[in-house]
Amino acid sequence: MNEILEGLMAVGALLVCVIPHEVAHGYVAWRLGDPTAKLAGRLSLNPIRHLDPVGSVLLPVMLLVLRRFAGFPIVFGWAKPVPINPYYFRDPWRGMLWVGLAGPTTNVLMALAIAGLGRGLIAMGLRVQWLLYFLALVVLISLVLALFNLIPVPPLDGSRVLAYFLSPRWRGQLVRLEQVGFVIVIVLLLIGALEIVFQGAVSLWLRLVGVRWALLSGLI
Repeated sequence: MNEILEGLMAVGALLVCVIPHEVAHGYVAWRLGDPTAKLAGRLSLNPIRHLDPVGSVLLPVMLLVLRRFAGFPIVFGWAKPVPINPYYFRDPWRGMLWVGLAGPTTNVLMALAIAGLGRGLIAMGLRVQWLLYFLALVVLISLVLALFNLIPVPPLDGSRVLAYFLSPRWRGQLVRLEQVGFVIVIVLLLIGALEIVFQGAVSLWLRLVGVRWALLSGLI
């Protein structure tokens, strides 16, 4: 496959992974009593409703360039966060815990389901490289998103999980970090501090897809 097709499939796989992630946040919040995301039209799989200028456009393009010239292995990003109003919840911190876990859990379930689908296709003898490549990318990016979002730095989902277990004083400190959270995440990414996340995701990915599929897809 040529590099343009690989890049387009990488961006497509990213959208397949990040949109259900955000919809899951909004859906769980809605089930817990918060209608904000539903009223904003964010319980939709329409990509246009979820695109974020930085996470859905700028960062993936930057990573595609790094992949082309520096061999960066992963293209990932994020969608526009769904609006959540925790004051609708009976217990705001517990509600945000479940909302925070919804996105990564959805990505893990997606990775398991797509891995099962890909293995089934291979077992039936269907070995179309571009399809296996795309499905393998979805599994990999889903795992990256799940692990990445569990990092306890606002506004990532891991901060919502961590906040539930903190005292009110430390919760306040964590919430204040959200003003510079994206900057912290980008800096950690650029200096390579998140390499363990990518290594962990690749290790889990290889276990799910298996060496045979990984070789057939051309990702390794």
